[in-house]
Amino acid sequence: NIKVPVVVDAGIGTPSEATQAMEMGADALLINSAIALAKNPSVMAKAMGMATEAGRLAYLAGRIPKKDYAIASSPLTGMINCP
Repeated sequence: NIKVPVVVDAGIGTPSEATQAMEMGADALLINSAIALAKNPSVMAKAMGMATEAGRLAYLAGRIPKKDYAIASSPLTGMINCP
């Protein structure tokens, strides 16, 4: 097995897409047009940076296992009944 860094260099147009790529395990993103062509490039650059960092942190933290059904996690007793 060899470890090869994964760099996504196309298709990232929004900060949410940057987050998704990093959550899937990408090592880095190369973002150009989404920033250069934005209405406010400096704000978009900051948003992309924050999204990239959030996605990487989420990847490193590890998500809870996915399930096909929901499990209630709120208590069923000790709640205040409101009319």
